[in-house]
Amino acid sequence: MKKKIALFLVAAMTISTLVACGNNAEEAPAAATEEAAPAEEAAPAEEAAPAEEESGGVEEAPAAGDDDLFNVANYKSDKDKSEWTIAVVTKDNTADWFKRMELGVNEYGEESGINVIQKGPANADAASQVEVVDNMIDQGVDALCVVPIDPGALEASLKRAMEQGIVVISHEASNLENTLFDTEAFTADDFGAAIMDALAEDMGEEGKYAMMVAYTTSTTHMEYANAQYNRQQEAYPNMELINDGAIPTCESEESIDTSYERAKEVLKANPDLKGFTGVASTDCPGIAKAVEELGLDVKVVGVGTPNSFKPYVMSGTITKVKLWDPKVSGYVMCKLAADILAGEDIGDGEGFNAGVEGYENMSLSNGINRCLIGQADITLTTDNIDEYDF
Repeated sequence: MKKKIALFLVAAMTISTLVACGNNAEEAPAAATEEAAPAEEAAPAEEAAPAEEESGGVEEAPAAGDDDLFNVANYKSDKDKSEWTIAVVTKDNTADWFKRMELGVNEYGEESGINVIQKGPANADAASQVEVVDNMIDQGVDALCVVPIDPGALEASLKRAMEQGIVVISHEASNLENTLFDTEAFTADDFGAAIMDALAEDMGEEGKYAMMVAYTTSTTHMEYANAQYNRQQEAYPNMELINDGAIPTCESEESIDTSYERAKEVLKANPDLKGFTGVASTDCPGIAKAVEELGLDVKVVGVGTPNSFKPYVMSGTITKVKLWDPKVSGYVMCKLAADILAGEDIGDGEGFNAGVEGYENMSLSNGINRCLIGQADITLTTDNIDEYDF
């Protein structure tokens, strides 16, 4: 009898040990009263993988098996190109600059047979632009080409787009993180320095000057402004940026009317001002109007469209217009997006050929994003402004 009891106790202890091991193998028992699972069922291999995925926080990827959102190979489309839609979202479709860009966008669509559209916010502000981008994502476009008002405001939306397999290309946004490539006509440092060189020549390399940008949140505008100041500091010691070197002096908010009002305020407060630069296409027409209205001899140099600048160039108020052709920029963005959708081998982008002048051999600059840079700056004076009609 004692032998039977002893055998019973050994068996009970063995079962208790197996049950305890089974409970440790599982993440948690559903309830204390549930019957323990047999040891061999405690942690089946096919159940372990989902548990790992939950704890690892695996992101949705554009293509199965690869969660790298910045691997362009993930964005090859399985659809025929006739079914693609490439959407270009600008800062303001009513501005002459972006009307010109739309010509290039449409030209690429006609040449390629791809459906391309250009949209812009009702108001030239970051929140309105985010709404347009979100709307394009919800419509299921295949690619988004964006010229951001405020890159930071678009980060979450563009990341969502990339997670859904949408190609994202940007322009004028070297600090935008969620883009496969940013495309530029030239480096901001070179362009900003060229603006300052032109202004310094007009001012005789001495005197006070002011700067205008559209928004301080506009990455490219601030890069141009900082590059101007750096060039002045290193090359033109007898020139001085007003307001103790604060960059910028004022903002136009992408409005000619606002640029005119802000320029008048600056000019009246600084009667000894000799120069003024503007880097948004809306800046210099407003600045020049204020200069002429007040009857001042202030040199104006900046970025803009030939037709809006022409009256002031011919009058001598604006001596030089620095720009790139937004028509070509729109074309280049669409071409790059389409090549990625087609699965073309573009590598890291170095040497990308967009097939248009100034962008046949683009150089790669790795920073916050991958920036592809062309050689496409233009300078307009009284000698050649009639050659450009936009």
